[in-house]
Amino acid sequence: MNALLFILYLSFLSLPFMGIKGALWLLAVAYSAYIFFLLIKKSSKAIKAVKLPHVRLDTKILYALLLVLLLALPFGLKDYYIDVFILAGIYIILALGLNVVIGFSGLLNLGFAAFYAIGAYAFALLAVKAGLGFWGALPLSLLITTISGLILSFPALRLHGDYLAIVTLGFGEIIHLTLNNWDELTNGPNGISGIPMPSLFGFEIQRLSHYYYIVFMFVLIAVFIIRGVYNSRIGRAWLALKDDEMAAEAMGINTTKYKFLALSFGALWAGLAGTLFASKMMFISPESFTFMESVFIVCMVILGGAGSITGVITGSLLLIVLPEVLREFQLYRMLALGTGLVLMMVFRPQGLIGGRK
Repeated sequence: MNALLFILYLSFLSLPFMGIKGALWLLAVAYSAYIFFLLIKKSSKAIKAVKLPHVRLDTKILYALLLVLLLALPFGLKDYYIDVFILAGIYIILALGLNVVIGFSGLLNLGFAAFYAIGAYAFALLAVKAGLGFWGALPLSLLITTISGLILSFPALRLHGDYLAIVTLGFGEIIHLTLNNWDELTNGPNGISGIPMPSLFGFEIQRLSHYYYIVFMFVLIAVFIIRGVYNSRIGRAWLALKDDEMAAEAMGINTTKYKFLALSFGALWAGLAGTLFASKMMFISPESFTFMESVFIVCMVILGGAGSITGVITGSLLLIVLPEVLREFQLYRMLALGTGLVLMMVFRPQGLIGGRK
């Protein structure tokens, strides 16, 4: 019954875009698809009864093949699609950082784009005004972003759930307004231009295919480090904090310390993503770091599965790559995104790849 009501609601939402005739067609097709799904579900027992030979593929071989495919990707794509995958890599790093905060430790952060902005602006100012190169400005921008995450931890220590979300949302808006109005430092709405691209051993990286490998390297580093931390004592403490903070504290876990760690560690990866974004675009402005950017990153974590590294990567790729592939239907992209999230919350609240302990 819930599914039928949802299909009716979806058809109602499509009225402004498709008209009455289009909405009725969508209603008919969706109902037909749902009935077909029910018929397939009923006949699934007969399908399961057929025994197929069990083939086990080595995970290491699959990962190796995937790595080779990703390394060869720029050779078979146009610059436009390489640019999309570079952007996807930056958002994967962002989503992995937010996953530490939301998925591992259970702290709801709705202002994560603030750390993204701090990393980008710290790098831009160090590179343009201080004259530091990419590799000289990178560690300093990460340090500044990590310290900003530490500063946010102080008011967040005694807050939970909605109250913590409001504080982080306010923090994000404060950063955005500061960047927009501090003309002497950030150049206000005009932004900062002339940000340098990275170089390796004297070789200037100017082509998108070259920058793709820089971003890909940092994605691999982020996945390797975050997975290692997740499987460590710190990761177990974060999971205990997420499940039941009071019980975790009663078992001797210093919840204050691990909240500090979660917010600071998550901010570090947002700073890295901001640095890569600023270097790629060679120009940044406050309009790239709005509240909707924070919501978009949260959607990636929720869609893929909070707490799952593979799920977060999947969610990021879906929300960045699919809209570009389906650009002809851009009028319906936000409708499709909202519909997808509603479906996820109803039928699979743990995300596409989540729920496994």
